[in-house]
Amino acid sequence: MALRVFNTIGGKKEEFVPINPGEVRMYVCGVTVYDMCHIGHARAYVAFDVIVRYLRYKGYRVKYVRNFTDVDDKIIKRANELSMRPEDVANRYIQEFYTDMESLNVMKADIEPRVTEHINDIIEMIKKIIDNGYAYVSGGDVYFSVESFPGYGKLSGRRLDDMKAGARVEVNEQKRHPMDFALWKESKPGEPYWESPWGKGRPGWHIECSVMSTKYLGNTFDIHGGGKDLIFPHHENEIAQSEAANKVKFVNYWLHNGFVNINEEKMSKSLGNFFTIREVTSKYYAEALRYFMLGTHYRSPINYSIDGIVEAEGRVEYYYSTLRELNNAIGNFNGQADKIISKDEIDSNFNEFFESMDDDFNTAKALANFSNLLRIANDVLLKRGQYPKDVLKASFSYIKDKLRIMSEIFGIMEKDPNIALRDITTMKAKRAGIDIDLVNRMIEERAAARKAKDFKKADEVRNKLLEMGITVMDTPEGTIWRIER
Repeated sequence: MALRVFNTIGGKKEEFVPINPGEVRMYVCGVTVYDMCHIGHARAYVAFDVIVRYLRYKGYRVKYVRNFTDVDDKIIKRANELSMRPEDVANRYIQEFYTDMESLNVMKADIEPRVTEHINDIIEMIKKIIDNGYAYVSGGDVYFSVESFPGYGKLSGRRLDDMKAGARVEVNEQKRHPMDFALWKESKPGEPYWESPWGKGRPGWHIECSVMSTKYLGNTFDIHGGGKDLIFPHHENEIAQSEAANKVKFVNYWLHNGFVNINEEKMSKSLGNFFTIREVTSKYYAEALRYFMLGTHYRSPINYSIDGIVEAEGRVEYYYSTLRELNNAIGNFNGQADKIISKDEIDSNFNEFFESMDDDFNTAKALANFSNLLRIANDVLLKRGQYPKDVLKASFSYIKDKLRIMSEIFGIMEKDPNIALRDITTMKAKRAGIDIDLVNRMIEERAAARKAKDFKKADEVRNKLLEMGITVMDTPEGTIWRIER
């Protein structure tokens, strides 16, 4: 099945055909680094991380660019609040961004340009737009003339006349049309600035992405991604200024991820339902947040709730528990067998996984196939006494190989299961107010009682642990425990 993607600019699914066979050039709008990232950022960057992983799995050479906006009104405001230099604020939150992305297993992009490193490139593109007749100088500002660009509105489906009639923008006598937007802004006292042909100033927001994408990917490239909130005006304006400057089509495929709602309401600071990534990952296992995002198609809105993240954490714990059982069952097996248990069902789910991913990266459906393989693994584990050892081990190896491929595409279940399960237990214990050191001492006390064949004492300790919401399991590798509440 050929890969099909939903192209925002056409409003329908299309077969994906890259400009150069075997190569994909892709740009995703990055963060404005003035504060901690929220779970809306997690939604976007997990979604496009999976898309990059899948394209690479399919054999494409992907050149992935994701920028940092490191000069902006919000950064300047934040710097004043913190009595810091704007560049120091930007550097601080770039590092915080990396910390959050690492916790979510989001890979770095191949190129991560910063606006402040591309001022000369921005000035040169603005000069081209002016020379081509699509922009004008007004005082110390430079504006893009939307009326001069016939295709304005083709991404968002908006008509310029309707936009003008319904414009809720502050009257600006320097503009020829209320929807004209700044390519260059004259600096105010105390703000960062750069010298330009139009005086001291700094770039507008939209021009930055046009410059940084085309500099590294060419004037026309394959995929541009971002949140649906960026369709208008940001991406609409990117198209206008890029095509005005370079006189060629800017992007072939536009991909946009859906919003994050909190308990069915749109996430916003004003409603008090705003969560940073760090707030979530300080209480719940970080991989659970990534898993949670995968459970909804990237274009659909996703409803974040505490119940949802707890359920996701439980699923991740189940996955790692299954992986640990598989590892223990396989051991150092390196042979073959004449039979693979449930092979047809395994292969069917594996193939359906890729059919789902080829259908506009439908992780929600693909995740169901992933879960089915884990269910099959557990079914066989429960019936292991019914099969010869070589058949069991070969079957478990077969399932594990399929799971590994799917895991690498999803970016989940890639850790050592013992470490992952320990960390999940630690997070759950912290939330439940359980003293882990006390539990470990009780486990040791029970082990000593069992060794001394004092089974009454061992059972008493087990029952006390059960009252605390802790289940104890004895395995060949030792005793493990899990929080059930």
